[in-house]
Amino acid sequence: MFQNFDTVSDPSLAAGRVARLRTRLAQAGVDGFLVPRADEHQGEYVPACAERLAWITGFTGSAGVALIMEDKAWLFVDGRYTLQGRTQTDPGLFEIVDLVETPPAVFLRTRLPAGARIGFDPWLHTIDEARKLRKALGEGGGALLALDENPLDAVWQDRPAPPLKPVAIHPERYAGRLARDKLADLAAAVGAAKASHTVLTDPASLCWAFNIRGGDVPHTPLALGFSILPAEGRPQLFIDKRKLPMKTEAYLTQLADLQPPSALEDALADLAGSGVKIGLDPALAAEKLRLVVEDRGGTVIALPDPARLPRATKNAAELAGSRAAHRRDGVAVTRFLAWLDRQPAGTVDEIGAVRALEDARRTAGEAAQMPLRDISFDTISGAGPNGAVIHYRVTNATSRTLGPGELFLVDSGGQYEDGTTDITRTVAIGAPNAEMRERYTLVLKGLIGITVLKFPPGTRGSDIDAVARMALWKAGLDYGHGTGHGVGSYLSVHEGPQRLARTGTEKLLAGMILSNEPGYYKEGAYGIRIENLIVVGEATPVPGGDKPMHGFETLTLAPFDRRLIAEDLLTKEELQWLDGYHARVLAEIGPMLDGEDRAWLERAAAPLARH
Repeated sequence: MFQNFDTVSDPSLAAGRVARLRTRLAQAGVDGFLVPRADEHQGEYVPACAERLAWITGFTGSAGVALIMEDKAWLFVDGRYTLQGRTQTDPGLFEIVDLVETPPAVFLRTRLPAGARIGFDPWLHTIDEARKLRKALGEGGGALLALDENPLDAVWQDRPAPPLKPVAIHPERYAGRLARDKLADLAAAVGAAKASHTVLTDPASLCWAFNIRGGDVPHTPLALGFSILPAEGRPQLFIDKRKLPMKTEAYLTQLADLQPPSALEDALADLAGSGVKIGLDPALAAEKLRLVVEDRGGTVIALPDPARLPRATKNAAELAGSRAAHRRDGVAVTRFLAWLDRQPAGTVDEIGAVRALEDARRTAGEAAQMPLRDISFDTISGAGPNGAVIHYRVTNATSRTLGPGELFLVDSGGQYEDGTTDITRTVAIGAPNAEMRERYTLVLKGLIGITVLKFPPGTRGSDIDAVARMALWKAGLDYGHGTGHGVGSYLSVHEGPQRLARTGTEKLLAGMILSNEPGYYKEGAYGIRIENLIVVGEATPVPGGDKPMHGFETLTLAPFDRRLIAEDLLTKEELQWLDGYHARVLAEIGPMLDGEDRAWLERAAAPLARH
């Protein structure tokens, strides 16, 4: 099975673990300690050995941080995880704090006693984070102390070993460019920034630059490692050779000098001691790297990860692969939806639905001779009130039966060698009520609004996020997450820097893939989210217009639940788009279906009545 339905950590064990950690903090001479959900690479997905936040709190979400003091403890989570944070942690131990409204830096400045000494692991916080935390504590006469050893690791006696999954070469037919050409471009970017070297700390950038893929973290084909890239000369690649099959090692040896990860600090210190200027991305690089450079008298230049933007703007081969992956994935999702529709209400539970969907993806991949490598994240399979938990993760303890009169929200994706997918559909189990249909349709209007949008070069995600919310806002409704995230090419399903959100400050460029996923959540009742992946097209002239405009191409191919669509709330143009989309779904994936699945799709994709 790709998905584990057991909880990662038992919150009933948290009290003993926190007590042991507090003993270590007293020995270290600090008043408190920060435990982020992070590893040395600051990625969203981390290996089991880095699941420190889950181990100490019981909270298994993908973003958060705990602050543990001598007699109090807090867990900071954003709006996606408020309900999950409450249910997965011991309220007698941890108070939940809104990560957005009161981030740790603000909390440290306003809630802690003057002179507080807070310890942190400099490998687990970015340069920017550490700067904000240090400033906040300094204003109250306190101090942020970088600890040489992580005290939590000292009390985590059964901590898993670091991962050693094999690293594979990602073929040029899917990557679209040779690694040596990518590395040459990155070297030029380092030189243009007046730096002599930079450090690639993001494994997604590392894998993209060297055209490799791995399996060190769940659901994302990453090989954990670092690279020091010079403006001139050969790169250094810091990766455990035990992960490298003979063919992969021979390939990488042609591109870089291979060294173990443990050699990174000394190599960086040696460079710093020679007086060179080293570029580090303040938003991605660990504070430890800055300390290593500056402790040896070196100079750090703030340099955004030079691979991040070219990685986000997909080339022709990557886009062709993504389109192919989405056709296969559309077949799998459609078969699943057809199967689910045939099951009597009350006979399928959330875990059974996940397993059926995983089986559909495996079958579709095998039929196309492009195997499903993994799911792209733990499937969100929420029936009734569980659907209102934005990032709900079904477990054996929480799995509900899909009951009549309820909504079922399923957010899922696949990892294929030619592309990464992510799709959400909300369906009715039995007959939906009028409120469900109204609010589903308002969400659908938001998805359509983004899909058909034209926008000028230079537009950012923050400029258009409101388009997805307008219909909901008019009804006094909203949703507590961004409208869309970037998506990688057989890499992370959540890829920056592009976003459709109030905080999306990156310009949208041709080739960027994003999700388009407005929603609505009624706590204790149901959740609605609809998601397609879209790609930014080249700016082209608009007939009669004065300047070229970008638009979006939809990649995802699967029908929406027509039982939930209130046609009278849609405009003529919205209805035309919907019928056109369903016609395209039928034309592109219909020939790949047969029997009752094909018949089901023909009904699901039939034109709506009113025009």
